[in-house]
Amino acid sequence: MPVLLFLIDTSASMNQRTHLGTTYLDIAKGAVETFMKLRGRDPASRGDRYMLVNFEDVPFGIKAGWKESHATFMTELRNLQATGLTTIGQSLRTAFDLLNLNRLVTGIDNYGQGRNPFFLEPAIIIAITDGNKLTSSGGVQDELHLPLTTPLPGSELTKEPFRWDQRLFALVLRIPGNASVEPEPLGGVPPDDSPITPMCEVTGGRSYSVFSQRMLNQCLESLVQKIQSGVVINFEKTGPDPPPRSSLLSPTHSEVVKSGPQPWHCCHKLIYVRPNPKTGVPIGHWPIPEAFWPDQNSPTLPPRSAHPHVRFSCLDAEPMVIDKVPFDKYELEPSPLTQYILERKSPHTCWQVFVCNSAKYSDLGQPFGYLKASTALNCVNLFVMPYNYPVLLPLLDDLIKVHKFKPTIKWRQSFENYLKTMPPYYIGSLRKALRIMGAPNLLADNMEYGLSYSVVSYLKKLSQQSKIEYDRLIASIGKKPPPEAGIKVRWRGGGVFLAHRRDFIQQLQSLTGEATTLPMELNPKEFQGFHLALLNKGLKPQSFRNPYDIPRSHLLDQLSRMRRNLLNTSVCTLRGQDSDQLHSVPIAQMGNYQDFLKAAPQPLRDADPEQPKRLHTFGNPFKLDKKGMMIDEADEFVTSPQNKGKRPGDSNNMQGGGPKRRRCLSPLLRLGRAYTPPVTPPASPRPTGGEICIENTTNLLLYPQDLRHRDEDENGRPQVGQLPLHSEEGVEVVLVEDQLPRYLSPAALKKHIHNETTKVNSELRALITKEIRKPGRRK
Repeated sequence: MPVLLFLIDTSASMNQRTHLGTTYLDIAKGAVETFMKLRGRDPASRGDRYMLVNFEDVPFGIKAGWKESHATFMTELRNLQATGLTTIGQSLRTAFDLLNLNRLVTGIDNYGQGRNPFFLEPAIIIAITDGNKLTSSGGVQDELHLPLTTPLPGSELTKEPFRWDQRLFALVLRIPGNASVEPEPLGGVPPDDSPITPMCEVTGGRSYSVFSQRMLNQCLESLVQKIQSGVVINFEKTGPDPPPRSSLLSPTHSEVVKSGPQPWHCCHKLIYVRPNPKTGVPIGHWPIPEAFWPDQNSPTLPPRSAHPHVRFSCLDAEPMVIDKVPFDKYELEPSPLTQYILERKSPHTCWQVFVCNSAKYSDLGQPFGYLKASTALNCVNLFVMPYNYPVLLPLLDDLIKVHKFKPTIKWRQSFENYLKTMPPYYIGSLRKALRIMGAPNLLADNMEYGLSYSVVSYLKKLSQQSKIEYDRLIASIGKKPPPEAGIKVRWRGGGVFLAHRRDFIQQLQSLTGEATTLPMELNPKEFQGFHLALLNKGLKPQSFRNPYDIPRSHLLDQLSRMRRNLLNTSVCTLRGQDSDQLHSVPIAQMGNYQDFLKAAPQPLRDADPEQPKRLHTFGNPFKLDKKGMMIDEADEFVTSPQNKGKRPGDSNNMQGGGPKRRRCLSPLLRLGRAYTPPVTPPASPRPTGGEICIENTTNLLLYPQDLRHRDEDENGRPQVGQLPLHSEEGVEVVLVEDQLPRYLSPAALKKHIHNETTKVNSELRALITKEIRKPGRRK
């Protein structure tokens, strides 16, 4: 059941936008969802467990832990916000501690009793960040540092904060803000040079430098393939290099021997631990030995490295396998070491492996297995055998084939000599192997396992503390952070405040010489139960009731604060309220313009009371007054003051019961357009007094030059305003020849405008009807 932990960078720099129009945080959220969809295609994903951690402090940075459901995970993922610092070191430590909480209780690490590859809880940490500078409350850091102190019990038993079945992969977003013109490079995704890359390589993972959405999808597909059940081991060469394969090469070829360290000399790779097809749980028999010989008198265990250091000898040896004797086989992840072994094409030889300081009297220790290429030369396997198997396997072979499970005294002496060189914690595995073989019990029941009573008590105590810490952290996940400490506002009822005295202003003026701006109507219960936030975190609230409680060194500072609080009352009108808050309005009240008008002061009267009032269009610039709107027969709306009956001249135009009027093909005439008579070449200029420009009226003047929008498009004829004056169908233009008085009263001007409008509209109505009824028009 693999654990997939997503570490999302929620620093403020994740708000930067890319050329795709989305922020880095949005891309990170989409990457998590895409990864889950790709992983869901595999039937083995049913047992996956998802966790979510961001860059907040523990426990608030743990958004989804061991007990949160998938729905909670998705909800917390969508609610992430980028508002903090790039504290990736502390967040990584939080992620590792979250994964290691329950390991002491379940006994997966098996401290002091060998490393069992089949006891594992594979976990993959996928960190998504932008790769910017590492910022914290202490400043900017150039390198990634994980905190050494942790409240997790048992963390002192491992040197590193991670374990050998936990790997870190980082997706470093480098998508630019402007689209690149150059084509994307083909091939694999290169590693990034950010400070998180060395941490990924230490755990057995890697980093990806993502420059586009295509590269991001390619990385996610690669990460899905890396979800494998296995542990990471350091393989190091010991002794001389293997001899050249001169016997395997033709006389014309010779192997080039390179001097110096080679890439295959030291590899940091994974070994695959395949689960049992029937049960789905890995099964094994033999552990990898510890790097120390257990001391019965030691009260504690020495710390060990997260990844075991396994040394291999390049001397060819013969692989040993005996019937009925169990062994474990693990496939190595492709690496330079596997490539070198496969190139030798020696499937019938093997290289023995050791763990330094695992034996009692030898620095290198005894072999516990070997590396061997498969018969098909397609992979390299690690065979884990009993400790010092070259001595034990011949003894067991003689026991089966020669003695028929009836050992002699000489055989027992040889077997007891072997047990003295074997680490004590192998006794349990050896007893199980003898039971599988069907051999009698050759081990004493009271044989010690290598752990003293004090060490066992120490491990039990750590297990109990780890269980308590696990329950405490699980219970704290999902709770809101406590409010920051501040100064509590208290109301002392029953007393008379100084500000409530009538002579307070006079007393203050006599002291300062200036008036106060404190409101006289002061509500003492308005701020009851409030806390005043402290800008300076180191400042402690002072509640001195006795002047003798003030330290002598703080008397002058306290006196200055008291004088400032009492006398400088004109700094702000209302304490606890800044200038920005005065202009802040809730969203629900932003459109409430009517209440604002009611609360606004009464405006001054108009200079010209007879001028029509302008209708405010707050919130809707197309708002019109529908009281004076009317629709004529040609679907043209005009506005007139309270004219709701028939328009003048309708009875004359409708004589004889003419045909039903159709929609006018001309566009709607626009309001407020002035009349300008057409000027022909022989005509003399008209006086300016003959032009009437009407503005801000409720009447609509219709003139011939406004009827030239669709006539030419629809009928293929010249527009009305362009017809010759002497033609049969010419337009008769009525001009206002009478010189008006220079100054008219508003009532006389209004009446004159109304009469002229009625006359012109009647003539235009007759002209429009005549144009519609012309022969050849579409009907």
